[in-house]
Amino acid sequence: MLRARYRRILRFFAGVILHVLTWDILLPRFGLGKLVRTTRPQRLRRLAAAFRQLAIQLGGVMIKVGQFLSTRIDILPPEITEELSGLQDEVAPEPFDAIRAVVETEFGAPLATRFLVFEESPLAAASIGQVHRAWLNPPHTTSDPTPLAVVVKVQRPNIPAIVETDLQALRVVARWVNLFPPVRRRADVPALVDEFSRILREEIDYLSEARHAEIFAANFAGHTEVRIPKVYWEYTTRRVLTLEDVGDIKITDYPAIEAAGIERAEVAKRLITTYLKQIFEDGFFHADPHPGNLFVHPLPSTSETDQPPSRSWQLVFVDFGMTGTVPPDLMEALREVLVGIASRDATRLVQAYQQMGILLPNADLRLIEKATQEVFDRFWGKTLAEISMSQEEVLSLLVEFRQLLYQMPFQLPQNLLLLGRCLSILNGICLGLDPQFNVWESVVPYAERMMRAEQESLLRPLLKTSVQMLRTLIALPQRADAVLTRLAQGQLEVSDPILHARFARLERSARQISTAVVFTALLLSATQLALNEHYFAAAVAGLGALLALLLTLLPR
Repeated sequence: MLRARYRRILRFFAGVILHVLTWDILLPRFGLGKLVRTTRPQRLRRLAAAFRQLAIQLGGVMIKVGQFLSTRIDILPPEITEELSGLQDEVAPEPFDAIRAVVETEFGAPLATRFLVFEESPLAAASIGQVHRAWLNPPHTTSDPTPLAVVVKVQRPNIPAIVETDLQALRVVARWVNLFPPVRRRADVPALVDEFSRILREEIDYLSEARHAEIFAANFAGHTEVRIPKVYWEYTTRRVLTLEDVGDIKITDYPAIEAAGIERAEVAKRLITTYLKQIFEDGFFHADPHPGNLFVHPLPSTSETDQPPSRSWQLVFVDFGMTGTVPPDLMEALREVLVGIASRDATRLVQAYQQMGILLPNADLRLIEKATQEVFDRFWGKTLAEISMSQEEVLSLLVEFRQLLYQMPFQLPQNLLLLGRCLSILNGICLGLDPQFNVWESVVPYAERMMRAEQESLLRPLLKTSVQMLRTLIALPQRADAVLTRLAQGQLEVSDPILHARFARLERSARQISTAVVFTALLLSATQLALNEHYFAAAVAGLGALLALLLTLLPR
């Protein structure tokens, strides 16, 4: 079965590559370029739809590949990304007997001995695993007899083998695609597949996901506006994960959010603020914020006056299988991006792009900077809806910078792979929650706080240097008086090793020049004496003197 799966994946992508070779490389050379251009959108949509069907039928890694490709707007045309943008885990749930077998194998005990109640119908089914609601016996340390409500995430049977089969096929496809110079110039496809493989292997390890959940809980300790479910370690293994049942309102269930007296605009604002903290402060972020992993938890009213729309609530995160880290150098570059956007500094923003490796080596920095400034001038302060509806402005911008669009000197490095995907999903969620959502209202105040912190960090060393200079200035009159006293007494000496060395070299050079003049005179005299046979003995004596002088001219 796995071998047939492997061959099917390779056949599909081989067909896609053959299609591109035929239509986009061969036919234009036979004068059919116009036909190629006019049919391209429909052809690309058909290819994306065919892949979508393949992903739904195979499940496993192919679903993840489709979700990943839908976010690569930097290297894929919109016809493909739009078709795949709605691709979720559209797979049928696993039969309960198979799920029961996985749980009992992991715990080495019958399901009924581990869980008080375990619902057979899943709450959600995904490509890697599915989630069931269950109840645990209350701990012996509490007097509350109420069973603990939990959700149990169980991995599908044979998933590790399926993942490795799919990844092996994708590596072959990556090598094929990397043979094309235009693709190779814009992205290192084998490296992207390697990064994708690392993320997937981590995602199918539920012990790793449990650790991630606890890291998030620690990062948001004291932040009552965010809720992270508790991990029940005694009911968790590599293939089974048991978490606290948060059982709240899905973030895209807009009627339920409004019925709970919670403003959707506030949910969007808190979501962005939370991610700013994850990326720019913690350096560790939830990389899969699709609607099934985000919930709203209304808090009980604390008083009779606590009525909608002022009701308190918490933003809930679940599913920590896919996370991203931001190393210090990348965090510094991202902060530069944020500050550049907040201050509308196009030069600073382009420099940050270079620092992150977003721009290709042949990028026209002057043109990119000009285009960035134009974007600031046209779209600054507008809501996402206003930006998306400004078709005439967008069209004029595309015409003005068509050369830049033709060159497309941008790439998304693999260390920004997850972050780019994450921000793309967040953009859609926020726009759905609040069509008038203004991202500037959240980003600018955060960036201003960062700029103030940056100024304070610059002021500290400046203050330290100023104190040292003040101390030197206070001691200057006393030291000057001591120098003048020694000068009046004729006891002032200047000691400079470099100056002494230079004077010594100068003296040696002067001596060598003088000796060279004498040497030349003696050489001429000895030559004249040697020509006269009556003075041959004097000539020999002169040559001896010349030899002695020659030894003095040699460098020491």
